[in-house]
This record gives sequence, structure tokens and C-alpha cells, in this order.
Amino acid sequence: MDAGDAKDVAVMTKPETNGTAEVDGDQPVEKSATQLKKEAKKKDKLEKFQAKKEKPVAAVQLKVEEKAAKVKKEENEDDFQLDPAYTVGEKKNVLYRFPPSYRRSYVEAQWYEWWEKEGFFTPEYSLEHNPGRKEKFVMVIPPPNVTGTLHLGHAITNSVEDALTRWHRMRGDVSLWVPGIDHAGIATQVVVEKRLAKAGISRHTLGREKFLDEVWKWKNEKGHFIYDQIKRMGSSVDWKRVRFTMDPMLNKAVVEAFVRLHDEGIIYRSKRLVNWSCTLKSCISDIEVEKKELMGRTFLSVPGYTSKVEFGVIISFAYPIENSSEEIVVATTRIETMLGDTGIAVHPDDERYKHLVGRFALHPFLDRRMPIVADKEIDLTFGTGAVKITPAHDHNDYAIGQRHNLDVITILKEDGTLRDNCGQFSGMKRFDARKAVLEAIKEKNLFKGVADNPMVVPVCSRSKDIVEPLLMAQWFVDCKDMAEQALNAVQTKALRLIPDMHAKIWDHWLVNIRDWCISRQLWWGHRIPAYLVTFRDKTNANDSDKEIWISGRTLEEVKQRASEKFQVPVDDISELFDRHAKPRTAVGLFQDEDVLDTWFSSALFPFSVFGWPDKTEDLERYYPTSLLETGSDILFFWVARMVMMGLKLTGKLPFSDVYLHSIVRDAHGRKMSKSLGNVIDPIDVIEGITLDALHAQLLTGNLDATEIEKAKKGQKEDFPEGIPECGTDALRFGLCAGLKQGSDINLDISQIQGYRFFCNKLWNALRFAMLHSLGADFKPVAVFDPPGLKLSPVDLWILSRAANAVTECDSGFQEYDLSRVTRACHSFWLYDLCDVYLECCKAVLTGSDELAKEAAKQTLYTVMDIALRLISPLMPFISEELFQRLPRRNPKSDPPSICVTPYPEAAAHSSWMNLELEARVDLMMKIVNGVRSLRADYNFKKSEKVPLMIICRNETVQEELKPFEIYIRTLTMSSEVSVASEGTKVEGNSAVLPVGDKCTINVSLQNIDAKLELERLTDKLSKLNVTMDKLGKSMTAYSDKVPEDVRQRDQEKYQQQEVEKAKLEEVMSTLKKITSA
Repeated sequence: MDAGDAKDVAVMTKPETNGTAEVDGDQPVEKSATQLKKEAKKKDKLEKFQAKKEKPVAAVQLKVEEKAAKVKKEENEDDFQLDPAYTVGEKKNVLYRFPPSYRRSYVEAQWYEWWEKEGFFTPEYSLEHNPGRKEKFVMVIPPPNVTGTLHLGHAITNSVEDALTRWHRMRGDVSLWVPGIDHAGIATQVVVEKRLAKAGISRHTLGREKFLDEVWKWKNEKGHFIYDQIKRMGSSVDWKRVRFTMDPMLNKAVVEAFVRLHDEGIIYRSKRLVNWSCTLKSCISDIEVEKKELMGRTFLSVPGYTSKVEFGVIISFAYPIENSSEEIVVATTRIETMLGDTGIAVHPDDERYKHLVGRFALHPFLDRRMPIVADKEIDLTFGTGAVKITPAHDHNDYAIGQRHNLDVITILKEDGTLRDNCGQFSGMKRFDARKAVLEAIKEKNLFKGVADNPMVVPVCSRSKDIVEPLLMAQWFVDCKDMAEQALNAVQTKALRLIPDMHAKIWDHWLVNIRDWCISRQLWWGHRIPAYLVTFRDKTNANDSDKEIWISGRTLEEVKQRASEKFQVPVDDISELFDRHAKPRTAVGLFQDEDVLDTWFSSALFPFSVFGWPDKTEDLERYYPTSLLETGSDILFFWVARMVMMGLKLTGKLPFSDVYLHSIVRDAHGRKMSKSLGNVIDPIDVIEGITLDALHAQLLTGNLDATEIEKAKKGQKEDFPEGIPECGTDALRFGLCAGLKQGSDINLDISQIQGYRFFCNKLWNALRFAMLHSLGADFKPVAVFDPPGLKLSPVDLWILSRAANAVTECDSGFQEYDLSRVTRACHSFWLYDLCDVYLECCKAVLTGSDELAKEAAKQTLYTVMDIALRLISPLMPFISEELFQRLPRRNPKSDPPSICVTPYPEAAAHSSWMNLELEARVDLMMKIVNGVRSLRADYNFKKSEKVPLMIICRNETVQEELKPFEIYIRTLTMSSEVSVASEGTKVEGNSAVLPVGDKCTINVSLQNIDAKLELERLTDKLSKLNVTMDKLGKSMTAYSDKVPEDVRQRDQEKYQQQEVEKAKLEEVMSTLKKITSA
């Protein structure tokens, strides 16, 4: 509707007056003929407009109703009913229904409970049914944090690990995959504290014991969600051996490890710089520090501050020189730390400052003389060449301070406020002090300037606070010797990293390893089994003094050790519950209130799950494990530490192989982040979810209002219609298909949906084969013997292709290349089996040769059975469902489930390989595809059959193609197929297409209305020229702002249009010859 239409509609919506008009609301006035004619025209326009509006609505409604009717007709809900007599744990009754199409909810129902009840996932099953098999495959799950639900990063871990475990189990290996979850110290405590805060309760109000009760209560409420998700993913873990890192058995291992390492001096207490979160009031590990890159002046939100704080600038200011009018200019990005400055360093070769070395600068706000020292580590070309030294708040400064014996003055309290040693700034919050110090410097005329400064700001991933380097007494692990052993393990190939590109990263981390801070100022976690010794008759020593700390497995053991060390009777030693209390006995013992870093207990996981330090049967049988599979992002934080601890505490590598899978990113290549709205629960991909429901999930997390709105926007952009239902099998297959050794996965949900359609293809193929190709009376032979059957060339070809798929899958699993396995399975099912062989079978099965029919049926059954077993480790649900519907060769002795049925082995099928035959069928398919292309070019009706003649270049090609005539006819919808020699005359008009240098295909155009078809293509070419002209002009007028990916996409589109144009012109040329004949 144009503007005129709108105006007319507005006029015609006034009340009708039957040919008269009212003037000033008074007497009606007779209308002229012109007015009446004009209004009639307007009325007609309005009616047309209304009809226009109603038509699409009606059309859409009709379409929806038709679609609903069609779905209802095709998918009668009764067809998807499960057996009502089923009880949990029983085997699914597949004879009750055979639904007409694939439906995730139907296929995934009831199998997992049966697998678990039958004990298929336990190593005991393998030991019982494969008593002679010595090979084992053991793996522990990277325990997900108990704090929430699994996301797609966990989903890829589960998909890969389960595929590998199922493959080994099907090979007959004694297979064990141990599940578990991690207590996640900081993350869990933060979640529970926030939960309590909503009720106005703090952990300090509750006290330690009651707070821990609340955490355990939360864990027991929420912990099963993760286990449910693991089950929904089809993961074949041994639930009888499930572990939680705070279980008593694992706690025993943690205590043992600490005490042993402390006894050897490998664990020690010292005062050092640590990563400190003022919000959490705890030190944190490097992995919990996010490095936020700033390009210059930036204002960031910081917890506890109403206004944003300035970062990304460097401030220059001067320190006056003692007994001189000179001054020395320094620069800093953290101006408040100047309150902790205890020296200034310059390079010994810097001529500008040589005369100042050995003299002192004066602090403008504090009574402090700061020595000017010469240090070769100073870059004399950077800035002014003079560097302020704050040993207590900077790692580099600390090292310089130690070299020059500078004072170490801590200015920050644990809560981020300034200590009493900061003069007029004492008690201020650190970033309030930043402003105040700058103003004070300006008032003293010491300010020299400010400039933008690209920098990295350390942010706590848990609290979003700015991390501070803080000097504190903590527990550390001396990693040097253990790191050398871990390095040697990789260098000698005793430990294999896959892909091997990670060996360089391994070397870098371990060569430059620093001692590991393992203490955390939390309540949730493994409490450190070390006790501070205090004396009734002595002043308490500094708690960083390692001599007054004693560790032990029990309080009784600690008392005994204290008795022996300090020559005090055990009866004169008591436990204290107040750190600062004086003991009534000669010696008091106060257990450290801190807990161990979560990574400490995780580092013991490969052997603590089997009962170490006790010599259990499981430990003897299943440790060391075979493989550690995880994401490459925790190679150092977890993998290296497991290797170090395993070698140190057990004398064995905890595993021989480490497979590091790709990191999952979103479709745009961005890291998964809750604030971006791209963190996806795998269950939402399995079941599907609406956009509104995705939005609602954001409200249950810990995002603030701004982050929630940002996340909603991201979700709306990526999932405008929500996430479609894809199913577990499609999700697992899609994640494995996206694996690329050495690079990340940019996951697009539409790719997963594509594998959902693949599931439907599998379902339809086997259902068609069962109901139509094989038939109800079909029985597979006990042993498939190709020489004993009358196999056709196509039968032999599909066996060769099956052997190739088996080889590819075997190699893929052996090399941890699961994308190769998915390609082999996908290609065999979709192209070889469905597109070619099943279609070829139709020609044989509708024929009269009974021996050929039986051969085709036995071959079809064999390759479908192989194909299901090949794909089973990747798609456990649909493979089990379809496998159970196939008749068994030996029903009494065959394994009960596909998951314990032998995986196809390459050696057993190598004799089926026939590359020469594959080349002949490849030529056949080139002919078929060529004919299909010509039929599409000339707009043939789908059911229209016309003669096809294939002119061969020589007799050899002719002889090779002769046996395939029947299949070519079936696959090309031809009325007849003639394979002729070169020089044979082709009668009538034909569409001609050469197939390489082997032959030429001639499709009869006897039923084509050449004139009508030429008109259609002329119109199509005209429209294509317009489109190409428009695209060409836009490409030549690109501005610099057009992204490279858009340019490339347009270039590819234009090239495709050029190909289409050439094909149109070629067909039109043929049609013109026909019309002019």
C-alpha cells in the first residue's frame, strides 16, 4: 500500500451517509456525481486493500492447518507409544511399536536404565564375558564443578570420552570410566554465600560448622543435576564407583598427600606474594584470574564501589632527592601503591642517574627515605628509566627488593582498605585512595602528567574484583623436582600428549614453573591438616615460621609428633579452638583454618578414586589409568599437576596418553560466557527450548541486571526462534564431527540440527529395509560367506565400501581422530548405503532372480549391522534401538546389547576391499549424477521416464558399464538404458554431457516442449542478469568498512551465479537448435 492508499483508507473510515454529506453536523447535503464516483473508487480501493491484508493471513492459516493435518496423518501419537507394561530397568520392548519416523523422546527412552541394570558399564562385565582378554582401558572423568549444570564444554568431554570408552568396551577390553564431581571450593562457597545473603544471612553469622552444613545441604540438593545430565548424554560411566572430591575416601588421600609432602619439605609455609581477591578475602589460583586487556583509558565496575574506576592510564610524578633541589621522575599505573614504595631503581649504565645511585629520595607523605639502587633488569629506554619499587605489591618489584635488601611494606588489608601505615590515607578503600593520592601529589606540585597506557588488568573470575598482589604467609608446594620428572616423561615418550603441538606448551610451563600456593582462606574444602604450635610460657612466634607448624593424619598423631619435637608429654598438649588463645597446657595446637586449593585434591583424582593410599583391589587392578582426556585450557593447572603428584606419590605416571580436545566456542568464535548469553545447557539442545525459556534461565544465575540484558540480546541474535530439539545422538555426533586437533570448535546449533536430520535418515533407511527390502520372514545366515552367495557387482561394491568405513573408523579411534570416524560413518550411511545401495536393491528385489534377491538381502543385512556397530560409540541410543530391531544371526549366543557387541575390525573385512570395482561404480554414479543434472536443467517432471544412451570411448568402458545398466536405469528414472560404442548414432534430439574421458551421456528430449522451455529459461536468465548486475555494482563500490568475510561471501555468490548463467546459456543453445530445426 502506498501513501495514497493510506490517505484513501483514512477518508473512507468515516461513517457512511448514503450519498449525502453533513455540514457542521447539521442538514445532509446531496453529493455530486463526481463526488459519488470518487468515493466509489475509494471504497473499491479499500476493499482491495482489506482483501490484500486478509489473503496472506488466510494463506498462512491454511498452510499451518495443512501442515498440522499432514503431521497428524504421518505421526499418529499412538505410533510412538511405549509399552505400558514396562518397568524401570527392563529391556525395552521394541516389538510393541515401530514408529514411522525418528523421534528423539521415543528412541532415547528406557535404554539407559537397562544398560545400567545389566552392568554393561562395569569392568566386571567385561571380565566375566571376556575372561581371556588382558587389555584394559581405564579413564577418570574430569570432575565437573558441583556449582551448576553442565554446558557444551562438558558435553564435548562426555561425548569424546564415552565414544572412546564404548569403542574399547566393544573391542572386548576391560573398560572402566570413573565418574565424579568436584567440590569446587571458591565457586561453591560463593554460590552458597549469595544464596544466604538473599535471606540476610552471612557465613560469619552462622559460624563455620553451620555454614558447612548449609553447603552440604546445597550439594545434596543440586549435585544430582549433573549426574542426571551425564546420564542424559548417554555416558557409560560406572556408577558403582562414582566419586565426590570431599568423600571420606578422597579426603583421606588428600590428608595423606599433604602430610607426606610436608614431612619431606616439599610443602612448606612461607610469606610470599599471592593473587588476592579483596571481595572473597582469599588468595586465588592463576586460572581464576582473567586477564582483561585494555587499549587505553577505561572505566571498569569494581565490587564495593558505586562509581566506575579508571584504568589504562600511566601517571608520572616526582620524588624529591634528599638534601638536594633535584627530583627523580617515575611512572605508575597504580598510583596508590606509591604509599608502599621503599626504593627507586635505575640501570647502572644510565648516565642520567649515575650520580644519584646510593642517595635517597624522600616520600612526600610519609617519614621514609628510599634508596636509589642500580639494577641491570631495568630498561633504561622505557619511560624515564627510573622505576619506583613496591616490593609488597608487585612480583617484579619484590624480586628487585630482595636483591637490594629493600624494606617490604604491606599497605593493603585483606578487605582492600589501606593499613594504618599510610598516613593521611589510612583506612581508605584502595581505589578511593587512588584518587586522593593523585590529588595530594598535584597539591605538592609533584605531578608530571598522565597518558593512555595499554595494559592488562587482572580480574577475579569468581568475584569480578581486581586482583591484588599481596604479601601473605601461605602454604606452598616446591614443584621444581617434580616438574623435571614430568618434563622427562614427555621427552622420553613415556607420556604422550595428543596432539603433540602441546609438548611445547608443556615444556614452557614446567621449565618456568613457580612454587604452587595451595592454601585458600575459605571454609568449604579440605581443611589443611597442619597445626600451629603455641606455648604456655613463650610468646607466640610469627605464623610464617615453619618450625612451629606440625602436620598429621589425625590429632593424636600431631600430638605425638609435637611431643617428640618439643619434648613435652602428650598429656600436656591440648587442642585450641581460638588462634590467639593461650594454652592451659604446656603446648597448644590450633588447626589452620584455611583449606587446600581445589586443584590439590583434583591432582590426586586418578589414584584417590581407587582408594589410595590403601592398597585396594581397584588400585592394584586399574591404576595407572590408560588415558586422560580433557580440554587444552587446563593442561598445566590440572594435567601437569596430576602427573607430578602421580609420579611423586605412587611412583607411576597416572596415565600414558593425554588427549586434549578442542575448546568449544560459539558460532562467532567467542568464548562461552554467561554474560554473552552463549553458555548452553546440553539438555536444551537435546530437548529444544524457546527463546523466552532461555531468557528465564538467566534470572536464576548470578548475573547483574546489565549483564542479563546483554545476555538476552545475545540469545535473541543467535537463537531468535529458540534452540530446536536435536536429541542426544545428534548432539554427540555433531560435537565429535567438529573436533579438529589443534584448533577450537566454532559451534553452530544448525550443524547439530543437521545431524538430527541424519538420525531420521538412519531410521527411515533401516525401517524401509526391515519392512520392504528384507521382509518379515527374513533370517540372516549364521555366518556371512560372500563366495557362497550369488553377489552382484553392487553387492560386492557395498561390501568394499563397508570395509573402507571399518578401516577409517578403526584408524580414527586409534589416533583419537573422532571427526574422521564421524566422516566415515556419515558418508557410508548417507551416500553409500542410502543413496546408492538401497536404491540399487530395489531393481534386484523387484526382479525374478531368487538367488540374486537372497544375496542382496544377506548383503544388506550385513552392511546395516556393520554400520550400526560402527556408529554405536557415537550414537548409542539410535544404534541400540535399530540394532534391537534387526534379527540376530545366533539369537541364543549373540550379546544382548550393541554396546557389548564386537566392534567391526579392519583385519576381518580387508578381503572385501575392491578398489577396481569401486572405480567402476564411481563412474556409474558420475553418469547417474550427470543425468540427474540434465533432467534438472531441462525441467523434467520427476516421474517422467525417457531413454538414455551412454556412448563409451572404448570397448573396455563399455564392458565395465554393461553389468550396471539395470542400476543406472533405476537411479536415473530412465525408460531404457543403452550402453553403446563410439560412433553409434543417437536418434532424435538429446541433451549431451561428457563424463570425463570415459563416455558421453545422451538424455532424450523427445518429450520436451522446446519453445515453452526456452521462454522459461529466457525469463530466468533475464532475472539472473539483473541480480548479477546489482551484486557486481555493489562489489565495485565497496567501502573500507565492508568486512572481509562479507567481501568473500559476495565473491563466492557471484562466481556461483556465473556458473549458473553459463549452464543456462548452454541449455538455451541446445533448445534453440531444436526449435530452429
